[in-house]
Amino acid sequence: MRIKLDRTVCDGFGTCALHAPGMFSLDDWGYPSLRKGNEVAPEDEAGVRRAILDCPAHAIADLDDAHPDLLGGGAGMSRSGRPDAMWPRDDRPGNA
Repeated sequence: MRIKLDRTVCDGFGTCALHAPGMFSLDDWGYPSLRKGNEVAPEDEAGVRRAILDCPAHAIADLDDAHPDLLGGGAGMSRSGRPDAMWPRDDRPGNA
C-alpha cells in the first residue's frame, strides 16, 4: 500500500498520528509528516486505513486504490471537480 499526504489540505487535527503513530509524526503545530515515506508496511496498514477514513480534511489518499481526479486531476485540471474545469479556457460557456 502507498499513500499520499497532502499537507496543503491538512488542518492539523492529528487523527492520522492517533491511528497510525508508526507512520505519521506531528510537528509542534499538529501538522503531520510521514515517518517512513509513502510505502505502508503491512503491520501499519490497518491504522493507516483508519486514518484515511477518519481524516476530517481528507488529506490522505491511498495511491493504490484512488481515482486520479481525487488526487488533484491532471495538469490544467481544477481540484474543484466543477464541470467547466475540463474545458479549455476559450471554450467555456460565456466566454466570447
